[in-house]
Amino acid sequence: MDHLDQVLEAATPLLRRAERVLDAAGAPAEHEIWQELRCVRLLPADAVEAVAALRPGALSEAVPELRSAARSCAGAAADLPPPGDWEGEAAEAYDDLRHRVAAHLAGADDSLDERLEATADLADALSDWMTRARDALAATLAEVLLSTEALTLQISPAASPPEHPEPPEPAEIEAAAAVAAHVLRVIAGLYTEAEELMHNSTHLTKPIPV
Repeated sequence: MDHLDQVLEAATPLLRRAERVLDAAGAPAEHEIWQELRCVRLLPADAVEAVAALRPGALSEAVPELRSAARSCAGAAADLPPPGDWEGEAAEAYDDLRHRVAAHLAGADDSLDERLEATADLADALSDWMTRARDALAATLAEVLLSTEALTLQISPAASPPEHPEPPEPAEIEAAAAVAAHVLRVIAGLYTEAEELMHNSTHLTKPIPV
């Protein structure tokens, strides 16, 4: 259990309260929350749950296996036997094939070992990003829980509506929008980082030439 798991239980009800206020009254037309909603495309509580579902350990565990597979490819390429005393067209054809297989296994930019190493690098980077994302969101939620906006929402009648809830007051609406926007802004920034990582690794989606 990390810091995000610890703070999530307290933060989720607050975010749901903010969502209920905004659902009842909407947010101010020019408030930044609208931009953040367009970026993230999730309400704050759901967006937080999406980050909380990230598990960096699973990726970090795959890195050694990927690097081991890359070393195996390099070893297999180095162990391909030359023709030796074998001569003639068949020997030349075999040696040509041996070099092509070796290049496919290791050394070249599009070789299997280079692709496996690049995949390991990506897994390592994504695992690091997930860890940083969880830590950053945990710190953000802790800030939100200690904010004056959180206090406003906790005492808001609209936050815990009775059978016939009263319309939210302007202060409640502003507090809900501020809380939601702050959380979504942090998550949007985190996912921009992840998009850049994936964009820089698009070559991994291309088939290796045979």
